[in-house]
Amino acid sequence: MVFADLFFIYFFLPLCLIAYAAAKKLSAKNTVLIVFSLIFYAWGEPLWIFLLLFSSVLNWFVGIQIEKHRNTSGAKLAVAAGVSIDILLLLIFKYSAFFVENINGAFGASIPVPQITLPIGISFYTFQAISYVLDCYWETVRVQKHYTKFLLYISLFPQLIAGPIVRYSVVEDEIDNRSTTVNDLCEGALRVILGLAKKVILANNLWAIVDTFFGKDIAGLSVFGTWYTVITYSLYVYFDFSGYSDIAIGLGRMFGFHFDENFRHPFACKTIAEFWQRWHISLGSFFRDYLLYVPIFGKNRKYVSLFLVWFCTGMWHGAAWNYILWGLYFGFFIFFEQKLGKKRIKKWPIWWKHIYSKLVIVIGFGIFFFEDLGQLGQFFLNITGICMLTNGAPLADPITWSSLRNNIFLLVAAIAFSLPLLPKVKTYFLENKSDTIYAVGRVGSVAVCLVLLVILSILLVDSTNNPFLYFRF
Repeated sequence: MVFADLFFIYFFLPLCLIAYAAAKKLSAKNTVLIVFSLIFYAWGEPLWIFLLLFSSVLNWFVGIQIEKHRNTSGAKLAVAAGVSIDILLLLIFKYSAFFVENINGAFGASIPVPQITLPIGISFYTFQAISYVLDCYWETVRVQKHYTKFLLYISLFPQLIAGPIVRYSVVEDEIDNRSTTVNDLCEGALRVILGLAKKVILANNLWAIVDTFFGKDIAGLSVFGTWYTVITYSLYVYFDFSGYSDIAIGLGRMFGFHFDENFRHPFACKTIAEFWQRWHISLGSFFRDYLLYVPIFGKNRKYVSLFLVWFCTGMWHGAAWNYILWGLYFGFFIFFEQKLGKKRIKKWPIWWKHIYSKLVIVIGFGIFFFEDLGQLGQFFLNITGICMLTNGAPLADPITWSSLRNNIFLLVAAIAFSLPLLPKVKTYFLENKSDTIYAVGRVGSVAVCLVLLVILSILLVDSTNNPFLYFRF
């Protein structure tokens, strides 16, 4: 089941809210959420729900063993066993075909390639489970002794499929003690609608442009056409993924949970380090806290750990070499900025910081898009203009110009809404001391969201499938 679907918006979610409101005790409300979460997950492929349940039982049991054998080798053994099984399951279901294909290619072997369907959301709930186990061992959270409460944490449907990666510490107290106010419902609903609008109105239409130009062999694509499309793709990924995160955070708010932000207008950054402080924050903080400071070969090796983190960041996104290259590419620029130093970078003109960071980011999204390394190589020939010499590709072409003219308002809107303009408008109206301006802001925000809801509902009438990009990861 996906969020950008009329069945979810007008049947599943209202039914869940009604059942949740009808439950009087918090334990009953938790049960409602567990039931609806398992139905939500099993809707597309019921078989994988058993893998989710196995992961929840395993990591809950590991937490119990850590508490039972606290400060002994038994606790270390439990952590090692739990994390190893978690990673092994991820490797089997997500990377086994990738490993076999590369072994066959490197050694001329003919090992049958496993045909395993990737369970949706496995990367997200596995990382949540690992963070819980390690936090229990480090005593930064209390061990959850009730399995159903831990299952709620792992399976909670707002963030189950594509994040954000919610730490147990974020929801630890709210599992046992939370309430939903009218303000929570309103603010949550408005956030959900904005997230849906990002996906349905902006991301889907941006993807149509990308698919037109990058959905085929790009050998004949012009230099301008390549830059135009990769910039559009960068905006698409942002609105698709941040839209999902907005929906997840909004849904969580409607049920009394307060998830951390996952995006903070990343394209407003001035350095690559700042970009990753604003983009997919839950993943970046996961690797920072659980991998960056792990001693390698018995010592803290700063730059080895840095590139290990970015290797893992790339590999987490998919079983293909381009994702690994993408991770190491950003790792190189983080390394470059660290070696250069904050003081030197601070002296750069502001315009140069923006040009530098946006060029690196946009080219990075090109690496992210092309799983076919041949096409990736052609992409670099195109953006550098070398394609004009190698295969006579034009600098620009009429089709690209026509697409740009036809979609100029979409692109301008996408660029504008990717920047922190709405928060400033919201701050002006909703934090204004004038009662009149505050009232206009409140009424206006509700009116705008209702209009958006009508528009996206109309757009979804003839739409059969609206999966989010990060379902693949």
